[in-house]
Amino acid sequence: MDIGLVLQADPPASTLVDLMVRAEAQGFTHGWTFDSVVLWQEPFVVLSQVLAKTKTLTVGPMVTNPGTRDLSVTASLFATLNDMFGNRTVCGIGRGDSAMRVVGKPPNTLARLSDAMHTIRDLAEGRTVEMNGEAVSIPWVRDGKLEVWMAAYGPKALELCGREADGFILQLADPYITEWTVRSVRAAAEAAGRDPDAITVCVAAPAYVGDDLDHARDQCRWFGGMVGNHVADLVARYGEHSDAVPEALTEYIKARKGYDYSHHGRAGNPSTDFVPDEVVDRFCLLGPAEAHLARLEELRSLGVDQFAIYDMHDAREATIDAYGAKVIPALS
Repeated sequence: MDIGLVLQADPPASTLVDLMVRAEAQGFTHGWTFDSVVLWQEPFVVLSQVLAKTKTLTVGPMVTNPGTRDLSVTASLFATLNDMFGNRTVCGIGRGDSAMRVVGKPPNTLARLSDAMHTIRDLAEGRTVEMNGEAVSIPWVRDGKLEVWMAAYGPKALELCGREADGFILQLADPYITEWTVRSVRAAAEAAGRDPDAITVCVAAPAYVGDDLDHARDQCRWFGGMVGNHVADLVARYGEHSDAVPEALTEYIKARKGYDYSHHGRAGNPSTDFVPDEVVDRFCLLGPAEAHLARLEELRSLGVDQFAIYDMHDAREATIDAYGAKVIPALS
């Protein structure tokens, strides 16, 4: 199982770069950044520095979206980084939550997301696409390669992911929900005539290594609020009690009273008081290294290829080092 690191692009950018360099030295394979350029710095600029300071790390946004940049711009960003550093990027993409909502727009439709995945991949790999009635290609691309991994929760998004994406990103580490979503993605892939096992599965969630569970929960409770934004969209679409979405995913947001994006993805987020300890324990990896290994082995048995750590808490370096010393060697 690969291990990735997810960080927000907070200034100074040098801190993110240093943490990514540290992660590579500890055996991490992927480095991911948030892509919400009002709340944080432009990720592609920062990722260019990460690529320049590392040798093997694959980098990408977790996740970009089709609405905040023209698709040709996004494709050219990936193609440029790949040309400079040797096809070491992956396009994580979704409908858009904070990036869209903080500028007063709703998340993108699945139809728009489908078009974006094909357009970005084709342009970045040197193929011609039609945009606004024009044939468009990037003429300087040579031997470009870009996989597109789609973030999804709901039934229709999971179906699209299985039908069209190269990888699936699930932003929580609950084994029951992981099993349900991976099964849905693979069924959609098989129905589309694709090899379901060829779709890379990436689970992304906070991890906190240590014995003080109460402190770890408080440092990671923000994640339940972030996931709750997507779950609230699912409840609005499918209803509170729907056979389409398991209650293990939707039940906990009943006490949700709105969300303030100025605290998005940060420990101590006051908009996440509704998230109970039980959800934090299910969605995140907490406790001593042995507990992390047990959960990761369970996730691997469900088909997960990568676990990406949301490392937004007060023990970023310690978590990276603990995984390098105790978790990654054991997984290998």
